Parts: sequence; C-alpha cells; structure tokens
Amino acid sequence: MPIPPPNLDDRSFQDIVDETKRLIPRFTPEWTNHNVSDPGVALIELFAWMSEMVLFRVNQVPERLYVHFLNLAGIEPFPPSVARTDVTFWLSAPTDRPLIIPAGTEVTTSTSATDAVIFSTEHDAVVAPPRMHAAHSTRVRDEQTVDGWEDLTYPGSALTCFISTPVQVGDATLFGFAESLAGAALRLTVEATAQGIGVDPANPPLAWEVWTGEAWTPVRVQRDSTGGLNRNGEVVLLIPQAHASLMLAGTVAYWLRVRLVNPAPGQPTYQASPKIGSVRADVVGLSVAAEHATTVGSESLGRSVGIPAQQFRVGSVPVATRREGEVVRVIATTGTTDWTEVPDFSASGPEDRHVVWESATGVVRFGPRVRYPDGTVRQHGAIPPDGALIQVTGYRHGGGAVGNVGARTLTSLRSTLPFVSSVENLAPAAGGVDAETVEEAKVRGPLSLRTGQRAVTAGDFERLTRETSVEVARARCLVGTETHNGAVRVLVVPQVRTDPRIHKIDDFALSEPLLRSICEVLEERRCVGVAVEVGTPFYQGVSVAALVRALPGRPVALVRQRVLDVVDRYINPVTGGATGTGWPFDTDITAAEVAQLLEVVEGVERVEEVQLFEYDLRTGRRLGSGRDVLHPEPHTLFLSADHRVVVR
Repeated sequence: MPIPPPNLDDRSFQDIVDETKRLIPRFTPEWTNHNVSDPGVALIELFAWMSEMVLFRVNQVPERLYVHFLNLAGIEPFPPSVARTDVTFWLSAPTDRPLIIPAGTEVTTSTSATDAVIFSTEHDAVVAPPRMHAAHSTRVRDEQTVDGWEDLTYPGSALTCFISTPVQVGDATLFGFAESLAGAALRLTVEATAQGIGVDPANPPLAWEVWTGEAWTPVRVQRDSTGGLNRNGEVVLLIPQAHASLMLAGTVAYWLRVRLVNPAPGQPTYQASPKIGSVRADVVGLSVAAEHATTVGSESLGRSVGIPAQQFRVGSVPVATRREGEVVRVIATTGTTDWTEVPDFSASGPEDRHVVWESATGVVRFGPRVRYPDGTVRQHGAIPPDGALIQVTGYRHGGGAVGNVGARTLTSLRSTLPFVSSVENLAPAAGGVDAETVEEAKVRGPLSLRTGQRAVTAGDFERLTRETSVEVARARCLVGTETHNGAVRVLVVPQVRTDPRIHKIDDFALSEPLLRSICEVLEERRCVGVAVEVGTPFYQGVSVAALVRALPGRPVALVRQRVLDVVDRYINPVTGGATGTGWPFDTDITAAEVAQLLEVVEGVERVEEVQLFEYDLRTGRRLGSGRDVLHPEPHTLFLSADHRVVVR
C-alpha cells in the first residue's frame, strides 16, 4: 500500500469562517451582528476564500516534492517523437547527369510561416540516369528463363512477356539495370502491340516488383497508360527505398519484374501474352525519407568556466534523437574534440569526454564532482578547459502529433532545387506523438525505480517496451506455452492519436525505426539464452448492426453520427474498452454491452436491436451471420470496422 501524502491543512472555507466568527467576542465584543448581510462578515468570508486558496497551494507541496524526487532519480518525460514519410521530388525533365537532393532539404504544407508543418529530408539522395542492360522472361511451371535482351533491342523484333502457352499466373518479365534504382520514380516508355487482349486496361492483372535482397517487394504504379502493356504508352513506377542486386541466369543486375497475377473477381485475364517492341527507362523523380523536424546547423552554446557540472542549452527544443555527426564539440587552445553522449555519468571516469544531452529541454550537461561517504571525491566525466568554446555540430528539433499530415499535403519547397518542378508526399506521415505528460511520467516513474533495467518477468518486458518510446501505447508479453517456439514474444500496439473513426489496420503497423528501437532495448536487458520476438497483435474486425429509435424532434442524421462515434471509440485497441485505455486482450464483446453503451447516447430513446459481425479488415467484407457474442482469437484485439446503424 502506498504511503498517503500528508494534508498539511485540511480546513475548508466554512471551517475558516466559523473559526473567525468564534474569535469575534474575544477581540471585538461590541460587534454583535454576525449575519451574512453584515459588511464585516462579508470581509471574513472574503478572507476565508483567499485563505482557502493559499491552503490549497500549501497542500500541493508533497506533490511538488514528489516530482522533484523523480527528477533526482533521472525520471524525465519522454520527448515527442517525429513523424516520418517519403517525399517525392518530381523533375521538370529526365536528367542526363546525376542530380543530388541534399540532406536537410525542407518541404512544408503551406507557404504560411504561422501554421506550416515542416519536414526535412534525412539523407542525401542522388538521381542518376538508369542503364538497362538485360531482359529475361521466366516461366513459373518449370522455372525456365529465356534471355530476351536481343528481342527487346533488335529492330523489328519483340519481347514476349509471358512465355507459357496459354499464359499462366506467375510468369514474369524481368528488366536488369546496372545501378540501384532505390527511391527512384522510374518512367518506362513502352512500344507494344495489342496481343494481350481481354484484360481490363484500367486494372490489368500485373504486379510490378523489385528484388530488395531478401524478397520481391511490390512497386507502386503511379501511372500506366499502356493498358496492361497492350499499347504504346508510359508506366511510372515508384521504386522502394531498398533495391539489391541478384544473379539471374548468369547475369548480375538490379532487377525489376512484371509478374502475371490472378485478375480481380469478375475480370478476365490475358488471352495471349503481350509483346514489347522496345522500352526506354528514365528517372522522372526521386522519393526521399523525410521527418517532421527542422535542421539546425552548427550552434555555439557558450564558453567553459572550468568547473564541474556545467550546463548549456541549445536554442531550439525539443531536440530529435541525434544522428551520426550530431555531437557536442569542445574547441580549446589544445585542440578540437568531439565528446561522446551518454545517458548518465554513473560509469564515467574523470578523463572520459562524456556529456548528457537532454532531448526534451535541450540542456547539455557536463560531468559532476561527487563526494562519497568515505570522504573521497570523484569526478564523473571530464571538465572542458577554462575558456573552451562549447558547440554542437548540428541537431534537429520538432516532433509531435501535428506532424501526422495526410497524403499530398507536403507540397511546398522552402528553397528552390535545380530541375525539381514539384514535391509531394504520396502517403500520409505517421509516427508523430506528443511529449509524455507530467502525469504520465509520474505513473511510470515508480515502476521504473521498483524494477530497474532488467528484463526477467513478463511485466519487465512490457514496461521496458513502453518506456522505449512515446510511440508505444500498449505492450503485452507472451511467455512459455503462449508462444509457438518457447521464445518471449512481445506484442506492441503503437500510439495512434488520430480520430478513432478513421483508424484502419495499417495505422497499427510498427514503423521500422520504432521496431528497431524496441529490439535494441530488449536485447540489452534480456537474460542470456532468452530469445525475444517483437511483433503486433492480430486485429480482429468487428462490424455492428444496430436499430435505434431517436427521441422525438431529434435530427436522425445527428443521432446516427453520435452512435457511430461512440462505437468506433469503444471498439478500439487504443481508446476502447470500459476504461478507455484500449480494448483488453482476450476479452469477448457482447451485443448487450454495446446496446447498454448506446442507450446513454444523447438523443437515443431506446435501442431496439444490436447484432455483431466478424469483419475481414483486408477485404472489407462481413464474415458469417450476426451474433450476440464475439469471441476473440488468443492474443487478439478488436478493431472497429464498417458499421450499419439505422435510426428511426
């Protein structure tokens, strides 16, 4: 049981008024009118009201000391995390020479300086003319590969895309390039004849893919005017950020393939294979990873005075996680040195050039001098020489949920780039989460102090996972018989702070940086011999069908919208459940509890019927018939899907 904090003064407003009135006969016996209409009593009540406010602030002292204790113990709120997305720079014309998009290139949502959301590119990117030097056709039935380069380049001949007769799903044509096309917006100008008739030209059964080193990865088709390689036209493809070389039929190249797949339901496939007379490849754009942060160059923080525990502060906060090359630099008469950033000075010796750089406040701290019980004094971390200039080589600041902008909203360049005509983000940004609040840190602090930094129990794994980043909303650890291979499996629900009404299953995917951070933290703290796997729960869709009667005179559309809002928020991995902290794992959902929830919605007179349906979140279809109870699969969370609400 926690120790209850002391209440330094528990008197209320009325207690102070009554106590003051009892003192009147002692000090002013001539004052006999103690009614509320008396001006003196009004002054007493005013005094009591002001005193009560003072006492309220006095009683906050234990809470304030508690926060100070957490600060002393090193428990500080998490800084905000930055949102990330790929930004595509479209060229005014295909380039015939390498073109560089510098790291730190800034794009915004608008040209307004007051409300613009700024993203900057994370690294240098190069646009270079592609060089195609190989083409193959493969047959899925016997894995036969036919060299088609001469058919593609010799005048008057044509490359047969799918060599099976009749064509078979899985047959493919591959184009080999001399250099990686990672991130490129590739335009293929195709000359073709209408051999592959019978397909929907707006939705041909073709899948474009590239080899990324471990598997064939889908490529986004931005535009296709060839009708499925059946006529002259252009195909614009957005190559992923990874593109690796592969030896195929004795040829090493960076491969791009187009593969025949099953057509959409009700659509025909090819009656004959398309034939391509020629293909010309050009780069018309480049996609670069960008983050919701503004890049700051080298910044001087001040000069050292040669004493322990010096502190300096950067000009812009919060500071994003430092990348390679973003360090604290000390410039002294003896030379220039880059100092190593550490989480704390507990393991630092007097000669170690260590600094602590706080992300939330931007404070750069140098090592303190500590006196121990035996009387010895030890310096933890070196002291910069007196008069040395303290600099940071650069940093990025920004972050928060405001960076989760929608697709095609980053459309303005803050500075012009040669040959770049426009810019846009083709996918929405994700991963931006606001800083941890003080209340959240106060809840997390005692847990961290109680269990330390070890990962032994399931609770340890869950706590360490939540502490890894503010992007983690929930975590559940499976051990023993709950896992397939006996390894420790951690299921992570990311923090999705957008409107629950628009949550989709893809919103709950783990980003690569977040997954890597969690794995690194757990790897350092797991016991020797314990295998750890990190993944996401299985999300089971729920579709609610409800018949509701509205109160007389209430707008039907408004009542229906309120009902949908309540259902979407209730059946949600982050905001759902009875407590509003996310739908509990392995917990049934019943039509009765949904009906009880809807009965208190403003404007609802009564709920006449509720049915629950399982829902496939990928295909967008209901499964089976309506039920009164849905039982989740093991380690599954329910996610709100397409609902049908009728209001009478």
